[in-house]
Amino acid sequence: MEKIKRVALAITIIGALNWGVVGLFSYDVVAQFAGGYAKPLARFFFVLIGISGLLSLGLLFEHWRYEERETNTLAGTEEA
Repeated sequence: MEKIKRVALAITIIGALNWGVVGLFSYDVVAQFAGGYAKPLARFFFVLIGISGLLSLGLLFEHWRYEERETNTLAGTEEA
């Protein structure tokens, strides 16, 4: 599962970089690679990036839970 999370994070970063290029230069790398933004391959990539973003969102909450556990352990208020 850890490898899936890392791949999802990498895909999310690639998607974010693509949006940065779209914002700065009005050039969509994913759509260009797939032959157009409405082509099935491009739509597949966009869905893959979206799913990766959702998985990466889970990483954010996992990090917050870890920090909360660390804080509770240090404060001596860890629940059994």
